[in-house]
Amino acid sequence: MSQERNSGPHMMGRGGTTMTIALDANTPCVKFAHLFQNPLLEDGETKRESAAERRQRAALMSRAVSLCAGCPFQAQCLTDAVVHHDVAGVVAGTTEEQRLEIRELLGVSIDPVDNDPFAGVNSGRAFNQEEIQRLRAANPTQPLSAIAARLGCSISTVKRHLRKAAARTEPRASVRRLTPSRAQVMAAAAEVLGDADDMVA
Repeated sequence: MSQERNSGPHMMGRGGTTMTIALDANTPCVKFAHLFQNPLLEDGETKRESAAERRQRAALMSRAVSLCAGCPFQAQCLTDAVVHHDVAGVVAGTTEEQRLEIRELLGVSIDPVDNDPFAGVNSGRAFNQEEIQRLRAANPTQPLSAIAARLGCSISTVKRHLRKAAARTEPRASVRRLTPSRAQVMAAAAEVLGDADDMVA
């Protein structure tokens, strides 16, 4: 189970109610926080990534997926990440791209969450979307973590602004907001991942 950075074990439940999941030191994302918060797992692959970095990313991903598979909170964590929170990195053994596929399969659309104020990343500074776009256009192969470090914000902030910019240029159909059940999320995840054995409802 992965959490939004520094937000604590509070997850949003149905209807916007706050649900607290009691975590202990044995929960994989808590016990191995350094693994789940590794920038290689939060950034997407880049063309400039070396073979060693690709191998390291694959090893980290394999370890994170394995740890998530044994977590008793996997189903709840994935449901929250698909239905309520748009977060970076590995969550319940899935990548950000896989969760996007699961949302598309379920017809779910969520707004990105700005975690920077909670994480204390920005000190009241508003980030200019055009500046983030300009930096990305000037350095298309640079990891998003480098842009985030340069601006003093989180990777999630960079991704959120890039998604907003892309959404402005794409025609948007009216999206009906659905709240799929945990079983529906897990079934969609099994379809996307192609391995129902790893997904426990």
